[in-house]
Amino acid sequence: MTTALVIGAGPSGLMAAEVLSAAGVAVTLADRMPSVGRKFLMAGKSGLNLTKITADFEAAFGDMPPALATAVAGFGPEAIMAWAKGLGQPLFTGSTGRVFPKAMKASPLLRAWLQRLDAQGVTLRTRHRWIGWQDGAALFQDHPAIRADVYILALGGGSWARLGSDGRWWDQMSQVVPFRPANCGFVVDWSPHMAPHLGKPVKGVALTSGDLRSRGEFVISARGIEGGGIYEVSAAMRDGAPLVVDLVPDLSLDRVQQALAKPRGKASLSNHLRKVLRLDPVRIALLNEFGRPFGGDFASTIKGLRLTHQGPRPLDEAISTAGGLRFDALNDDLMFNSQPGLFAAGEMLDWEAPTGGYLISASLATGRHAALGALRWTGNTPPAS
Repeated sequence: MTTALVIGAGPSGLMAAEVLSAAGVAVTLADRMPSVGRKFLMAGKSGLNLTKITADFEAAFGDMPPALATAVAGFGPEAIMAWAKGLGQPLFTGSTGRVFPKAMKASPLLRAWLQRLDAQGVTLRTRHRWIGWQDGAALFQDHPAIRADVYILALGGGSWARLGSDGRWWDQMSQVVPFRPANCGFVVDWSPHMAPHLGKPVKGVALTSGDLRSRGEFVISARGIEGGGIYEVSAAMRDGAPLVVDLVPDLSLDRVQQALAKPRGKASLSNHLRKVLRLDPVRIALLNEFGRPFGGDFASTIKGLRLTHQGPRPLDEAISTAGGLRFDALNDDLMFNSQPGLFAAGEMLDWEAPTGGYLISASLATGRHAALGALRWTGNTPPAS
């Protein structure tokens, strides 16, 4: 019987173990943490966004390397939904196309998934930190080496170290791109007048940075700005593009100019803005923070307020990371060119995608793709899809 060792028990590693074991391979799944899927469970605390039903799903990944494109096309949103339902997890699709378990958390799905892996004979080894190779076997800190016919690395990126993704595999690789924060918040040094608004959401705006645009809301925190709307444009912000916020995206510039031209009387500017543009206190506070001094083109400022920041929050606070193992170190099956029989998957690869179902989808898809490549390399028949 063919043996396989999967190192890393996040979504990509779990999926690789499932595909391999379903094909009759004897799989050992090792993870450095005391329990598996910790980042997966954390993602589910706000509602596990598994994938997204949209006509341009693959476009969100930008210019994908061929192996990533093949993986995502081979296990897209519909296939992921069928897989989750096969684990007994009812799903629903929100108004934006985002797909969630009806339970709105990850734990029921993870329990069912682990039960399936156990039934398929997968051996789980926790508290196993991989530290390299010796004579073709995988070395683990404080544990015996494990030898297998084929290996899949699913070691995660460089964020959320407390959940398992600490990027310490970095020094074992040569063809890597430095990690950068992705889907992250940004530092803002607020003036004292913003104190009453810390922790409050900013709704009803449109954010633009570079070629990226979002209608999502974001949060003003003591540390800066964060939340879904920011994450959707964070890649461009991180790379130096300015962040521009339209405070009234449903009104044209002419409509804003007409509203501002209405008589103000004795009303304060804030009350005038509330009355004629329905700006809430949070948006007015942002306008005061970044828009002053108010010139003659006040309407344009409201329609294109530039928010300045001091760069992204630290890497370990990011939801995910860009950078990692370069795709040119791998073949189209995600096998290392320099080490036949060794494959890689998940966030340790050099790809980036926004939140909204794309991250988990691609992690699942690359785990499956690497496992299928491993089956082909070992001469095993893939399981029926």
